[in-house]
Amino acid sequence: MLIVNPHAVRTPYPADLAAIMNIERADEGRRWLSHWTGIARGATPLRDLPDAARELGVARLTVKDESVRSPLASFKVLGAPIALVREIMRRHADVDPVAILAGRYADRLADLTVISATDGNHGRGLAAAARDAGCPCVIVLHAQVSAEREQAIAVLGARIVRVAGDYDASVREAAHLATTHGWQVISDTSYEGYEAIPRDVMQGYGTIAAEVIEDTGGRAGDASAFTHVFVQGGVGGLPAGVASYFWEFHGAGRPRFVVVEPTQADCLMQSAIQGRATRASGSVDSVMAGLACGETSPLAWRFLQPAVDAFMTVDDEEAIATMRRLARGNANDIPIVAGESGVAGLAGVTALCADPTLAARVDIDRTSRVLVVNTEGATAPGVYATLVGESADAVLQRQIAWRASH
Repeated sequence: MLIVNPHAVRTPYPADLAAIMNIERADEGRRWLSHWTGIARGATPLRDLPDAARELGVARLTVKDESVRSPLASFKVLGAPIALVREIMRRHADVDPVAILAGRYADRLADLTVISATDGNHGRGLAAAARDAGCPCVIVLHAQVSAEREQAIAVLGARIVRVAGDYDASVREAAHLATTHGWQVISDTSYEGYEAIPRDVMQGYGTIAAEVIEDTGGRAGDASAFTHVFVQGGVGGLPAGVASYFWEFHGAGRPRFVVVEPTQADCLMQSAIQGRATRASGSVDSVMAGLACGETSPLAWRFLQPAVDAFMTVDDEEAIATMRRLARGNANDIPIVAGESGVAGLAGVTALCADPTLAARVDIDRTSRVLVVNTEGATAPGVYATLVGESADAVLQRQIAWRASH
């Protein structure tokens, strides 16, 4: 399903939004985080897929591959860790932000317990950052989070709390536990009275856009190197962080943004239909575990409503087929390890290009230059192997061989 957003505008970046998220703040956080040993030193790669572009009927198809962002194999290490750093700086004005994740203030932070709900990757990012900073960490998981994802968080030293229900139930429980015990929530979704930290999380995701601009030689005020950017939905934090950076940099020349969600977790599409941040219409249970979110972040929606040109949904089967397509690669397209949630953007492009009428509604044609973000690798290796039919290691071996031959 596709909804073209009538509220999207192509103007200079509004001042009221710049007061909340802006390039200066995003770049500052990026510099601080670059010193952390838990993150890759360089930018994640832009991988062009010429054969896939030809099959889809577009001029260029490029994957921003966040699977190699860190050992945690997800873009989420750009959000929770920098939000933790900024929260510690609010509490301790004399600390060096670069030294926080090096553990230099562990003695002072031993009584700061941080907590968050997660579908998996956000919790891993927070647990890793809290471990390195010296903060106790509690992660709340809902019923659909696999034991494999739970273990990946627990091994980082976090205490796990399980709740019945969906992701939104885990968000409520995290807030309740924080209030009861005096802990600090580090969440990527906002709610009444809680916006500063979600803003910091979203701002961290601007690094993705910053690297794309640098790698493509972009200049402020010029049109984007890409005509379209397809990005995953969730509660809205990722698309808000990415779109706001591109929009501020390119102004009216920004790319067209299309947000992609699971059919059964369509909270952003429903928000577009109703004109306000609202809930999903379906069960929320999806193989795209990181996108199985039922309620839009109100703060994120302030950015998405004017920035996103279209919202769409894809089925689980489309996501699985896309995982397999990226894993196979071929002589011209590098094999890529992309997890269930990581492929949603490309699944969306594929679905639109298969229907010329839908493609025309978002101005996709043979001249289009399309960017998608692979937000995660095999963050649940067992699930990945089951869905793709081979292990992530086998795909990585083909990727290594492909790179050696090119």
